[in-house]
Amino acid sequence: MEAHYNYLQHVIGPSVPHADEWQKFVTAVLLALGLIAISKIATSRLRANGAVSEVAVKNALVPDAKMNLFGFFDYFIEAFVKFHDSVLGHQGRKYLPFTGTLFIFILASNFIGLIPGVPALTTTVWVNVGLAIVVFIFFNTLGVKEHGVIGYLKHFAQPLFLAPFLFPLEIFSTVLRVLTLNLRLYWNISADHLVLGIFTGMLGPILPVPLYILGTFVCFMQAFIFTTLTMVYILLATQHEEEH
Repeated sequence: MEAHYNYLQHVIGPSVPHADEWQKFVTAVLLALGLIAISKIATSRLRANGAVSEVAVKNALVPDAKMNLFGFFDYFIEAFVKFHDSVLGHQGRKYLPFTGTLFIFILASNFIGLIPGVPALTTTVWVNVGLAIVVFIFFNTLGVKEHGVIGYLKHFAQPLFLAPFLFPLEIFSTVLRVLTLNLRLYWNISADHLVLGIFTGMLGPILPVPLYILGTFVCFMQAFIFTTLTMVYILLATQHEEEH
């Protein structure tokens, strides 16, 4: 859905270059700030007089017996943590704040595009490349911390007798992850919202309900795939040679 209201042209002026891309980028920043504010409000339930209260933790974290919105999110988070453990192991939970934040941000960015007239924030390389670069820096930094610079570089040169050929190829394929993460997310979300926009324009906002359901599924799956690939890259960067 590319025909959408562009608030930057009204706030700054009609001559803003790349106004559509700037709108998505600015909206992504506002979304990130909004998610941070929501997380601060949510965690404030755990605090009493500036310290974490055991009673407050129990009351805030234990869901009610009957299903409600909090119970749904509790189940969702539990499922995500279990999947995270299945990829990175229980010892990999120290990476959960990063992967969880990444998933929530991408999912919210995709869902925003389901609102008629509003662009999906992940249909611009300004956002996607930024996410991919952050992931690239993160897993490579973890690899260097885990193995040291020399030890980490040896990962790209195994077996040693093929190192002259494998090392540049592995380095290239690792750097290429920035591009593949970006393009996979960009094209899938763009295609989904293009189709949804066309049918919404032809049939109105009510009739394409099945397409909205499909769009919701696509939004979830693309956030899930991006985050899963991030977990795999972290695993490959941090695992030791005997674990290959």
